[in-house]
Order: sequence, then C-alpha cells, then structure tokens
Amino acid sequence: MTQENKKADNLQRIIMLKVNNEKDFPNDFVLNFHTHLICHRGRIDFLFNDVKMNCKSGEFLFWFAKSNLNDIKCSKSFKATVLLVENQFLNNNIPDQNWGIDATLHSRQNPIKQLDNEIDRQRVLSSFQLLNNKFQDKEHRFYEEALKLQMRLFILEMWHTFANEYERRKRTLQIGILYERFMHLVQEYCTKEREVKFYANQLHISAKYLNSICKQNSNITASEWIHRNTKDRIVLLLQNPSLNIAEIASEMEFSSRSFFTRYTKKLLGVTPSEYRNRMR
Repeated sequence: MTQENKKADNLQRIIMLKVNNEKDFPNDFVLNFHTHLICHRGRIDFLFNDVKMNCKSGEFLFWFAKSNLNDIKCSKSFKATVLLVENQFLNNNIPDQNWGIDATLHSRQNPIKQLDNEIDRQRVLSSFQLLNNKFQDKEHRFYEEALKLQMRLFILEMWHTFANEYERRKRTLQIGILYERFMHLVQEYCTKEREVKFYANQLHISAKYLNSICKQNSNITASEWIHRNTKDRIVLLLQNPSLNIAEIASEMEFSSRSFFTRYTKKLLGVTPSEYRNRMR
C-alpha cells in the first residue's frame, strides 16, 4: 500500500449508521459531513436556514456539510438509515458539475426529497450500501481508485434523485402558475367568454390539459369554474335594478335575450325574471 493510500485509509470518510434519535448522530457531523438520510418510520424535525421543516417516513433527506442546521428532534418511533460522506472527499470526486448544478442548487434550499415508490427507495439504499462496502473493502488492490469511482457513481445516483425532485417541484410550480393565470382570466373575461377553449388558447395549452390542471389544484374542472364565475356575475347584475334583462344579456354578450334566459335558468334553476321576482 502506498503512502497516499495509508494516509487515506486512516480517514473516516464514509459512515453508515442506523438512527433512532438525535443522539445517534456523531458530534459536529454537520460541520464535517454531507448527510444522506432515508426515513423508514416516524419523523425528524429541524430548523434549516431558520425555517422549520420535517422529514417523514418514505422521504429522503440531504444536508450539505456546514448547512445552517439546528434543533434536530426525532419522534419516538423514528427510524432511519444515514450515510455520512466526508466533505472534502465528496467535493474532490464530483463529476462534471454542469450535469447536476440546477438540482444541486435547488437542494441547498430544499433538503427533503420525495421518493415516488419502493423501487426508488431501494435504489437509494443500495447506493448507500455499495459506497459503504467499497469503503470497508480496504484489502482491494486498487482501493483508492475503486473507492473514488464508487463515490462518483454514488454522486450521480444522488443527482438523479435530486433532479427528479427538482423537475417535480418545477412542474408543480408551473401548474400552479397556470392555474392562477386561468383564474384571473376567468374573472376578467367570464362576461364575454364561456368556452374552455378560449382560456386554453390564452395560456397556449390544450383544453384537456387546462381541465387537468384545474382538477389537480381544486378538484373542479375549468368549465365548472367558468360557470361559477359567470353565475356570480349574472347574480350581481340581476341585483342591479337599473339594468333590465336585455341590457344584462347585452352586457354579457349573449347573442339574444332568449339564449341568456336559457343559460341563466341552467345556472340558477330559474329564469332571470323569476330570479328578480323572488328578490322583491
């Protein structure tokens, strides 16, 4: 074994352990190690960048070394597998940074990752075990070279997990933005436009996708939102005694008073005249 290998062999670069409470973490581990944690049971609460967060069963947690981390508390039922990787060793073996920079930057602010299924969870656990096994295999003739290669493979697996979470959050954010834009458009145009296709065209998406977005965010279809906003507008206009029914139909750009009457009866269960009579 070379002098360099002997020196590296004395470093505790990889630590894999089972954690049941906050006392199971090594002292000052955040200063010296990047922390990878899979929660099997219970939850772990902590302050991350002065924001309260928690990681629950089935979720994956990653803390960069030297993170602003405080007040770690584990529930009584907590159980997790943790892999600690020494800061400098990981940094020295990062593949081309451009591959994972977006996901890595995202992880600095969002340490908790959702694992979609048991296959993903087992893949991450397998990556933990492979790296730890390679670190323990100190009799390997090419120990340092093999360990560094395994470290790079491990990082790529973590980037894969981080990237999936990053893309999921980005899609969720984009969907949320589209939903909010749709709701504003409905409020602006419901007096004139009552077809889903119009709003979908404004958002440059299909009517089917717009309905899907609305269902995800509110469990209500785009068409139903249009009808609800139109109904509210009709009710307000009918409550204004200075407007007659023909004027309201014109205000809302219905092709005829009779069409407006049929539409209103479908929404309110009564004709515009009947609704006004009930108000008296």
